[in-house]
Amino acid sequence: MGNNVKEKLQDETLETTEFPEEIAVLPLRGLVVFPQTAIPLTVGQPRSITLVDDVVNGDRLVGLFTSKDPELEMPGPDDVYQYGTLASIHRLFRAPDGTIRLLVQGMKRIRLTEFTGTEPYLRARVEIIPEQVEETLEVEALVRTVGEQFSRLSELVPNIPNELVNSALNTDDPLQLAYTIATYIRINLEQAQRVLELDSTEAKLRLLTEALSKELEVLELGRKIQSEAQSEMEKTQRDYYLREQLKAIQKELGEGDEQTAEVEEFRAKIQAAGMPEEAEKEAYRELDRLAKIPIASAEYGVIRTYLDWLTSLPWQKRTNDNLDIQHAQSVLDEDHYGLKDIKERILEYLAVRKLRADRAEELESTALDDYVRREREGAILCFVGPPGVGKTSLGASIARAMGRKFIRMSLGGIRDESEIRGFRRTYIGALPGRIIQTLRRVESRNPVIMLDEVDKLGRDFRGDPASALLEVLDPEQNSEFRDHYLDVAFDLSEVLFITTANELEPIPGPLRDRMEIIHLSGYTEQEKVAIASQYLVPRQIRENGLRPDELEFTENALLKIVRDYTREAGVRTLEREIGRAARKVVTRIASGNSEKVVVDEEKVRELLGKPRHRHFAEIEDRTNLPGIATGLAWTPVGGDVLFVEATRMPGGKGFQYTGQLGEVMQESAKLALSYIRAKADELGVDPSFYENSDIHLHVPEGAVPKDGPSAGVTIAAALASLLTGKPTRSNVAMTGEITLRGKVLPVGGIKDKVLAAHRLGVDTVVLPRKNENDLDDIPEQVREEMNFILVDNLEEVIQAVLVDS
Repeated sequence: MGNNVKEKLQDETLETTEFPEEIAVLPLRGLVVFPQTAIPLTVGQPRSITLVDDVVNGDRLVGLFTSKDPELEMPGPDDVYQYGTLASIHRLFRAPDGTIRLLVQGMKRIRLTEFTGTEPYLRARVEIIPEQVEETLEVEALVRTVGEQFSRLSELVPNIPNELVNSALNTDDPLQLAYTIATYIRINLEQAQRVLELDSTEAKLRLLTEALSKELEVLELGRKIQSEAQSEMEKTQRDYYLREQLKAIQKELGEGDEQTAEVEEFRAKIQAAGMPEEAEKEAYRELDRLAKIPIASAEYGVIRTYLDWLTSLPWQKRTNDNLDIQHAQSVLDEDHYGLKDIKERILEYLAVRKLRADRAEELESTALDDYVRREREGAILCFVGPPGVGKTSLGASIARAMGRKFIRMSLGGIRDESEIRGFRRTYIGALPGRIIQTLRRVESRNPVIMLDEVDKLGRDFRGDPASALLEVLDPEQNSEFRDHYLDVAFDLSEVLFITTANELEPIPGPLRDRMEIIHLSGYTEQEKVAIASQYLVPRQIRENGLRPDELEFTENALLKIVRDYTREAGVRTLEREIGRAARKVVTRIASGNSEKVVVDEEKVRELLGKPRHRHFAEIEDRTNLPGIATGLAWTPVGGDVLFVEATRMPGGKGFQYTGQLGEVMQESAKLALSYIRAKADELGVDPSFYENSDIHLHVPEGAVPKDGPSAGVTIAAALASLLTGKPTRSNVAMTGEITLRGKVLPVGGIKDKVLAAHRLGVDTVVLPRKNENDLDDIPEQVREEMNFILVDNLEEVIQAVLVDS
């Protein structure tokens, strides 16, 4: 120890001669008894009761040792700590339940040296362990700190008596202070045992300081939380009291309170909304609940939001349709070029509405024979076509032609069924689905609603939105559409639903069956030039801040942009290129050059740079060698041209195909090879060519996945060209499925494929004869400029596409 530290042994109250050689050991569960402290104990086990009886009849001394495991019923010699307290039993009380209640006084710190017996209770030899009480400044400071902390603790813990606090703070013995505080504060068993086992009083006080600091922090935080909660409760009670006073004052003045005024406001809205009987009954039921619930209740806000949604829906609000056929025709022609099928369908819809309106009285007087099918007011249309052909903008044009309100709702990426049907009111923050939200925003029950990208709906564990749309898009069911949030029927039968999609395959069959499908194919070059001249150029001049007399595009310039700078079914890229040219002109004007710019073919290259696409020249370059054939393909963005390349090398019966071909296309390749081998003699090919050759088939571009049966004739033509040594005609493209016997079967997407061939300068297309009716869908101008060879089998295909020797 240092020079400033004086060590002394605690005064002993038992003389060594009076200390027994052997004492009874009473294991304690979950409790540590310290010297110089009086603690009440309850004894209930038979062996412990026997121990107490024997000790009381003797010297009343007992060794109190804490069990290491508080859950252990009968601790043995190895289950108790080595350090304990020698205590004297001062008082004893036998309870009616058989237990004994003791008051014991801790006297000395002792340590087990040897167990001498276990029956009927534990007995052992022990030794007294002296304790160090340092008389240093550190101990004095710790005594004051611990005392202050214990005093603060007693203020936060009401069950600590003031007498005990005063007694502890007035003691001059640091050791007694440490043991007294350790007895009455909340510390775990290991910490309490550590306080007992430490020899140094300074160490004991430091350990208690840490424990008291943590306990004070927890208690003060708890008091803060309790205070905040109490303040909130008092505020709620105060608000309630003030509201009750306000009600009484308003009642005396003959005025209604805030809640009554809100209830009456909702009552007036319900009466004016024109709801059907079911919805009105539900609204009044919820209104009665609202009137009985305190305004501060959470349920009040839920009911109020629900009533707000119910009363703000357009139950009877509608726009009057403009049934003037000539007006509708002029509006549709003004907004969009071409699109004959869609315009005819809209005019048919309006004509039916007009005729039914004119003959309303006659129809009402006619007896109704069909009791199953109800009258239909709206229509469900689905526009399918590649991007950029005007599907979405058509919806706004149709609404303008009919005099209806228009609103668009994108379905792309929606995966949750509740987005369509809404969330049930049991959820916090629940809202109606998008259909009801859309009707509320548009404030009409007969708008034109465009459901964009219906083919891009997702699905996951939250449900299938496509299945939820079955009810919305079914004319037989949507007159009683039930949103999960509203839980009352809303009539959607007057809504004109228009959905758009790039392809039909991803749309589930049941949903596809409920819609009237109208296909939009790509535009011809002449149609694109006309669209650019009438719509795109004026729009870009306006959007870029130009005047009509500052920029002009010639027809040949627009045709050059279409041919050399775009390759698409629609006109989006075309509009971007026109906009790019317009911005170059804007830059010149901003620089001070205000001369009018007339964009001709030469000016196009100056403004837009070198051409991006080569058309017929590319096909001619790629098909001038045997083994290459030009095919036609359909994609979600329109038709396209693909090349099938075949090559032959020494080997033995090897056949491989590359280019990310799908299973169906791989099967087409195998069919074509089998057919060529079977018809080798008729084609003038050595029948044994496959014995000593490997054949490799490739379909560029390799990074693009490809599949489908329509490339069968192209693969067969490429193999025939390779093995006969005759190249295919550069001006011929083909499409069609083949069979093992060489039959050519019909395929889909004929219009898109023919338009793609026309865009690339191909003038002859080989088609299955069974696709002859599809030629009626092709624009007349394209039909006049192209030749169509209709075939039934592969012999006719090979004869038509191979160059004669």
